[in-house]
Amino acid sequence: MGALFIVATPIGNLEDITFRAVRILSEVDLIAAEDTRKTKILLAKYSVHTPLTSYHKFNIRSKTPHLIKLLEAGKNIALVSDAGMPGISDPGYEIIRAAVDQKIRVEPVPGPSAAITALAVSGLKTDRFVFEGFLPKKPGKKRKLLKSLKDESRTIIIYESPFRIIKTLNEVKEIFTGREIAVCRELTKKFEEIIRGKAGDVLEQLKDKKVRGEIVLVISGQVSQREREVN
Repeated sequence: MGALFIVATPIGNLEDITFRAVRILSEVDLIAAEDTRKTKILLAKYSVHTPLTSYHKFNIRSKTPHLIKLLEAGKNIALVSDAGMPGISDPGYEIIRAAVDQKIRVEPVPGPSAAITALAVSGLKTDRFVFEGFLPKKPGKKRKLLKSLKDESRTIIIYESPFRIIKTLNEVKEIFTGREIAVCRELTKKFEEIIRGKAGDVLEQLKDKKVRGEIVLVISGQVSQREREVN
């Protein structure tokens, strides 16, 4: 029986990879990658020549049983996503669940995560938080979800597209009145930018910009009346 390694990869800067991750990627029999083109760039930098196969949201149903058979035959496989930890708003859950069900060893190789990186630099409370991933694309469902988080006391972490961030910030300004937020863009990359403040202030800073790149939005939690009185 082989082992399935869940390997975190850099979210931007290719130097943000562990020695262990490079070793595992070099030693396994196969790497299952969300986008083989992107993974090839990482592997080339570290002279890793392990064979690649695609594993993404469009072939999960057909590819998962195939990979499980390889694991059962004794092959070791590393699972990687485009960036960060597989399974966190990326493919991974299905094969991990299938491997667990078949009693195949699943071993994590931790590393970068955009959500945790953004939380750490946001300047907002880090002791308790909730991760919502990507918001629904349909405006009605998106607004409903945001409203459901209005009374959430934990810090809220959301992934957002550069094409939708302005609309989302306008809704955040309305629903989460007066809250502190952080818009973290292109983390660890050349044009990394972190904008902190209230939603209205952040919108003012972004109004004349063409927003590009991957974004993590961090929103402060609701402060209770008791906490307000103490503070």
